[in-house]
Amino acid sequence: MFAPQGPTFRELAVQALSSVERGYDLLAPKFDHTPFRTPDAILAPVSRALQRLGPFGSGLDLCCGTGAGMDVLRQVCRERVIGVDVSAGMLAEGRARARATAGATPAGWVRADARALPFGPVFDLAVSFGAFGHFLPRERPGLFAQVHSVLRPGGRFVFPIGAPARPGSPGYWALLAFDAAMRVRNALWRPSFVMYYRTFRLTDVCAELTRTGFDVRLHALPELGRRTDGSPRCRLVVATRPA
Repeated sequence: MFAPQGPTFRELAVQALSSVERGYDLLAPKFDHTPFRTPDAILAPVSRALQRLGPFGSGLDLCCGTGAGMDVLRQVCRERVIGVDVSAGMLAEGRARARATAGATPAGWVRADARALPFGPVFDLAVSFGAFGHFLPRERPGLFAQVHSVLRPGGRFVFPIGAPARPGSPGYWALLAFDAAMRVRNALWRPSFVMYYRTFRLTDVCAELTRTGFDVRLHALPELGRRTDGSPRCRLVVATRPA
């Protein structure tokens, strides 16, 4: 699962017994050498889809980590892009790896909780990759309301969401076991580390986005293939704040 430069088992164990913020601070220097970083195979199709929807002015990467999504934003936003994350360590790595290229869209990095964003309605596009498992279902309405509040009228909140693993498949049992282990860990150990893979369901998410005031559309990402029933393996959720 991990490159030779990635974390050791002991390091992962220490991180797993920390808070979310502290855990990612510890993991940050080796994060890009783990499977937790959103792979280019997902980032590239999303980037192409956004290019068809854009161009955009300013962009926000919610829970940006070391900046994989920031690279996508800089391809489709003309004015500026901002990455927000609760982990100072992840932000430091993102700043260090960001290249200051002549003519590139300016990038900024802000330490903040996604549930309390320190911005007004100044963004045309917000994205997020692989971070929603860190929010409990009861927190999602507040999270979506925060994103809605920082988008300009007509602004879009865009993120990929994969189809659930087929019941009985190896992926299904792996995710079920991971979530069960996290629930046991959080019942027995403090501080909690919220990370669940099976709580972010497309139907629920679309309903909550609609209740928040977004106009929600789904776009297939055909580059990522289809399931045996013909449905997409991954969809792009495009939630627009009405003008």
